[in-house]
Amino acid sequence: MQSILTLTMNPTIDKSAMVGHVLPERKLRCQPPRFDPGGGGINVSRAIRKLGGESKAYYVSGGPPGASLHQLLDREEINHHAMAIEGWTRENLTIFEEETEQQFRFGMPGPNMGEKEWRKCLDKLYKAAPKPDYIVASGSLPPGVPEDFYARVARIAQELDARMILDTSGAPLACAVEEKRLFLIKPNLRELEALANGDIEDEFQQETLLRQIVESGRSEAVLLSLGRGGARLAWNDGCEYFRTPTVSIKSKVGAGDSMVGGVTLSLTQGNPIPEAVRFGMSAGAAAVMTPGTELCRKKDTMRLYDSITQKDCDRTEGTT
Repeated sequence: MQSILTLTMNPTIDKSAMVGHVLPERKLRCQPPRFDPGGGGINVSRAIRKLGGESKAYYVSGGPPGASLHQLLDREEINHHAMAIEGWTRENLTIFEEETEQQFRFGMPGPNMGEKEWRKCLDKLYKAAPKPDYIVASGSLPPGVPEDFYARVARIAQELDARMILDTSGAPLACAVEEKRLFLIKPNLRELEALANGDIEDEFQQETLLRQIVESGRSEAVLLSLGRGGARLAWNDGCEYFRTPTVSIKSKVGAGDSMVGGVTLSLTQGNPIPEAVRFGMSAGAAAVMTPGTELCRKKDTMRLYDSITQKDCDRTEGTT
């Protein structure tokens, strides 16, 4: 099986708790909190582990929260490599209001990183041993890291002969796409509109824009995440739409990371991209069935995956 390296430049400790109802100017008595390692790439590694696969998580780490993150990753038996920084690893908070069954999610910006620190991260990535077959870069960039950081990672991936999968947004995504060295990107509709510099009116326009990205060589494949509306994939052999399995929703936290983890794991097993997306869709749907930040469960993922048939997708002809 091929190897996977995940990269998280802005990891977090995700704290989640439940409370009866949220009110301003009141001391709210929460139930005992749950602590999970978090951040895009780390969650992808966690999902891969839960699905029975292996990866190595590279992430920046600093201060006492960084030490706690190390312990949480050890607890989940994640193969990981910390890259030390002076700033403290951030901590995010998710509160579930029992009365309304709504989630309140508070994300922190992360520590400021100096140039020497982020350049050292690139150097460690380049020297990763053994060389990975897939590099999955996921999540936001902390303050101080340049917008073209993921574009630099894409150049390293090409030098290592690794396929790069990128799940981010804004300027870091735009810069990386223009590098024309990516294997797969996973934007949502808002992020695709940002790449297109305009609104997307209908499904035809979605498909047209996805095809343009592939045909221009900016990414070999584009997986447009539409939430409950499913997903749309464009790659050299065509464009395909996938419906989201119907499940009960407990938490949407980590659904996208579980999806990326499922797609990547399936690709390393030799499956074609459409089949990998079907597995990833199943993992993403399984994640919303779990509370808090628990991510997908293998049993749920496999049950959903087995229920998906060719009826659940629509394919159009390949690109030219």
